[in-house]
Amino acid sequence: MSYVLGQINAAHREINSYPVSSGEGRSLLIRRSYDAAIEDVWDACTHPSRISRWLAPVRGDFRVGGAFEVEGNASGRVLRCERPRLLKVTWDYGPVTATEVEVRLSGDSRGGTVFELRHASSAELVAELVRTEGLAGAVRNGAGWDLVLLGLDLFLHDDLDRAAWRDTPQVREFTLHSYRAWGDASRAAWGVSADDMATVVESAVRHVGRSPEGGGR
Repeated sequence: MSYVLGQINAAHREINSYPVSSGEGRSLLIRRSYDAAIEDVWDACTHPSRISRWLAPVRGDFRVGGAFEVEGNASGRVLRCERPRLLKVTWDYGPVTATEVEVRLSGDSRGGTVFELRHASSAELVAELVRTEGLAGAVRNGAGWDLVLLGLDLFLHDDLDRAAWRDTPQVREFTLHSYRAWGDASRAAWGVSADDMATVVESAVRHVGRSPEGGGR
């Protein structure tokens, strides 16, 4: 339990307005630190053979403008790549769900890396998803990325068996806490009452045992 709560508390989470290529947008943001050098974290996020060990197999053209595909998850194009600080890609689940993912890295005072991931969608798309799915979709999307970044932490410490780890009680416990943390972030973003958000989170919790959406889709 202490490990799970430590991982949950290690991250800052927020939902706010953020522009995308098509105009006005909304985004979720996760910021946390890794006890690894910035070049190591950058390499883990950009080298296909390493990405496959903590996210999923990935193939494509990994140059700016090139197209790629993450197996069982999303496809996209590389928009920016500025080693070892900035990676920005489109992150598309289909022709009507085009989004953007931006990763920013910076060194910290202890020789580790501050990792910031932002997943942004057009304001129109977000409004439609909230209308059709409620805020539970935002909670599950955030939890999916939380799980991805937990996997990256384990990978950086050589402690990840990707084939088995998502079915462990520890990961299920992490996911429950992540839903609640993203419930707090969603409540702040949309001005929802505590009681209404508790209902949303409980709806999301019923999905535990399935793969969360978002980065873990």
